[in-house]
Amino acid sequence: MQIKEIIVVEGKSDTQKIKKAVQADTIETNGSAINKETLTLIKHAQEKRGVIIFTDPDYPGERIRHIITREVKGCKHAFLPKERARAKSELKSLGIEHASIESIREALSNVYDSAPIHKSDITKSDLIGYGLIGTSDAKSKREQLGKYLHIGHTNGKQLLNRLHMFQITKNELDLAMMHILERGQQDA
Repeated sequence: MQIKEIIVVEGKSDTQKIKKAVQADTIETNGSAINKETLTLIKHAQEKRGVIIFTDPDYPGERIRHIITREVKGCKHAFLPKERARAKSELKSLGIEHASIESIREALSNVYDSAPIHKSDITKSDLIGYGLIGTSDAKSKREQLGKYLHIGHTNGKQLLNRLHMFQITKNELDLAMMHILERGQQDA
């Protein structure tokens, strides 16, 4: 599998793992201390070939994703669920470098383009209605939704922003939640 865009990752270990999974070039942010020089390089990459942001599914990774998204318009995004990014030997260790080759390929095949095509019609009321915020099982539902839509896990405050960022429509949300709720009833 060859990737045309340049993939932005956090470090050398991520680059090594990506290159085992696909043919691609990467830019490393060297952790969450992303500097202006790296942002300039990412902007140039976006202009020339396009960029896919593929950071770890943790707070520093989300912080890097947010900084790049704010500074570099039109980037694409790939997400890896936390359970697929955990080291087998160390449950606390989390990152792209711990993911399987298959998980990396799947994440990259489900890339989201953040270039505006249409505006999302989802409201906070929709999230409340589905119990995605304000309920005891909201976190679990958000995790399942993030996996199903391949948009990563967010907290309650960021979910609406993430759905809008990836232009998820109300219909797509309805279908995803129908699937999640049906699975929940089958598991009960």
